[in-house]
Order: sequence, then C-alpha cells, then structure tokens
Amino acid sequence: MYSTCGSIDSASQVFNSMADRNIISWTSMVTGFAKHGLAAKALDHAGLVSEGWTHFESMKTQHGINPRMDHYACMVDLLGRSGHLNEAMEFINTIPFKPDPLVLRTLLGACQVHKNTDLGKHVANMIIEQDPDDPAAYVLLSNLYASAGQWDKVAEIRKHMKQRNLAKEAGCSWVEAGNLIHKFHVGDTSHKQAFEIYQELHALVNEIKEMGYVPNTDFVLHDVGEEEKEKYLLQHSEKIAVAFGFIGSVGSSKPVRVFKNLRICGDCHSAFKYFSVARAREIVVRDSNRFHHFRNGSCSCNDHW
Repeated sequence: MYSTCGSIDSASQVFNSMADRNIISWTSMVTGFAKHGLAAKALDHAGLVSEGWTHFESMKTQHGINPRMDHYACMVDLLGRSGHLNEAMEFINTIPFKPDPLVLRTLLGACQVHKNTDLGKHVANMIIEQDPDDPAAYVLLSNLYASAGQWDKVAEIRKHMKQRNLAKEAGCSWVEAGNLIHKFHVGDTSHKQAFEIYQELHALVNEIKEMGYVPNTDFVLHDVGEEEKEKYLLQHSEKIAVAFGFIGSVGSSKPVRVFKNLRICGDCHSAFKYFSVARAREIVVRDSNRFHHFRNGSCSCNDHW
C-alpha cells in the first residue's frame, strides 16, 4: 500500500521489519522503486537507454519470453524521452503485430516535448487511421502545433474536433485536507479560500523567481502575449492545489500530496522543485503517468517523465 501510494520510505520501513519476505513483498518494493524513478536516479540518460535495450533483448534471447505490447510501449517511451525519435519510429515498424494507440500516443507525446512536428503529424495520422474518434491524438497534435507557433494548424484541428463532437478531457487536480477532498480546475476561483490560495501562489512565484525560476511559456497553448501567458501558467490546477496544500497545513512538515488526472505540466514540474526549497516541504504529485517526489529542489523522476 505504501509503495503504491508513493511512500517509499514508509514501505521500506515495513519491508525491513518483515521476518519473512516472499515474492509478493519483494515485487512490491521493486515495482515501487521502478515506478517512482528512485532506482535509476544514479544512471545517466544514455545509460538508461543502453540498459533498456539490454533488458528488452534479453527477454527473448536469454529467457525465451516474447515481448508484449506493453514492453514495446516501454521501449518507445524510453527512446522518446531520450530524444531518439527516429529510432523509436523505426522500432515501432519492427513490432510483429499492429502497434496499438498507446504505443503511438507515447511517441506522439515525445514529439511534442522535442518539437518534432513532421514526425508528430505522421504518428498522429497513424493513430487517427486506427481510431478516427480518438480525441487524445487530436489534442496532442494540436499541442504540438501550438508549441511550434503554428496557430492556423491549431485552429484547423480544433474546428475538426468540434465538427466530430470530440471533447478534450478537462484537467483537474485534487488534494485531501481535513478528511475532505478539495478539487481544482484550471483558473478555479470557486473555492471558499480562493483569495488566500492565489495570494500564496503570487507570493511563491515572486519568491522563486528570485531563486532563478523562469516561467516556461512554451507550455501555454494560446496565441497571447508573454505577460498573459504567465498568468495562464499561474492558473494551472496543480499549482492551485499545491498552494492550497501549503496554506492548509502551515507549520506542518508532512509532504503535500496532490493528484492530477493528466500529465503534469513541464512548467509546474519546474516550479514545484523551487517550491520544495522555498517552503522546505516535500511535494508529492501523482499524475496520469507516475508519482513525482519533489525534495530540496529536485524530483525523483530525474526530470525524465
């Protein structure tokens, strides 16, 4: 339970106190470390790719195990995060069965991160051919064009989605306080403590700017000025949730735990590293991909997620 919830220290305490450790307890710990990015922290990124290839190839050559779709997805994810986008595409072409949308969406997300519009468009079309009503493909492609400043393409995709009645999943974040779940959306002002939350957010951002934080407006997918983009960044649901977590637990040394239904924004990821220093608190964010443990200015994912 502790491992699944991202409390690796607590999981380790329980594990170390066990008189009899079986395959279930060992698997729980190994999975926990792998899931939260703690086991690979000391390896460099190139080393991870090399090690990933070694393990993947050994499945069949040494252990007689035929890789399944999720194994292929892991390799595409690893190559994509490392910027080996063409290699990832070539790898997908070698899959002995039809790659499912999960594998393709993984590469499409990496294309957005590394701003490879041409390959991203090709991958998006592959997804759409399989499922013309998959909103995730259109959204990722729209985000890719937006990050490249191709706003006419963004408008074209949004118009197409509207015609097909395809809706983007709304991002939201939630945090527990006082045995209640507090849920926030982008730009949320409905909470009774909204004034205090935004007051805390403004204070935090001003403080971490002095520490070296620079807002990354590439993650604002709207055709507006830089000042307006910074305001959009401040209104992200995960930032609102973390700020509420701070003001709701003043004087506490316990981690602030936030959950998000989508992948954490890159700017929020950067800001939370600074937040953890500014407030001397650990921040744990569980997004759609993994747990992120922000401590003393760094994250357990080692900035690769």
